[in-house]
Amino acid sequence: MKYLVTDDSKLARLSLVKSLKANVGEAEIFQAENGAVAVETMKKENVDIVFLDLTMPVMDGYEALPKLLEHNKNAKVIVVSADIQEKAKEQVIALGAQLHVQKPINAEKMKEILELISHV
Repeated sequence: MKYLVTDDSKLARLSLVKSLKANVGEAEIFQAENGAVAVETMKKENVDIVFLDLTMPVMDGYEALPKLLEHNKNAKVIVVSADIQEKAKEQVIALGAQLHVQKPINAEKMKEILELISHV
């Protein structure tokens, strides 16, 4: 299983990676600081699960999401954002995300997310 954590905040990425490692151990975890890097990583690594922020420079999550799924239609994308407005949630689900969850995510919340998406 390959994971990709995408967020322009290095601190947010490290926090997500830490929560992920607490649940999946030493899986392959890639990081991207914006949507463009995430899409390039997806092309090279064919990642299974993507954690995607919405507000980022260069290419935001809304733009990156369909491009990620274009390269791997079976990838599961979890949008992790401070933007918890219903409109944002509806938009990302319409674009193909499995979940939209509020930042930050601790190890316990990560466990719930991974269990949820394993049934999707």
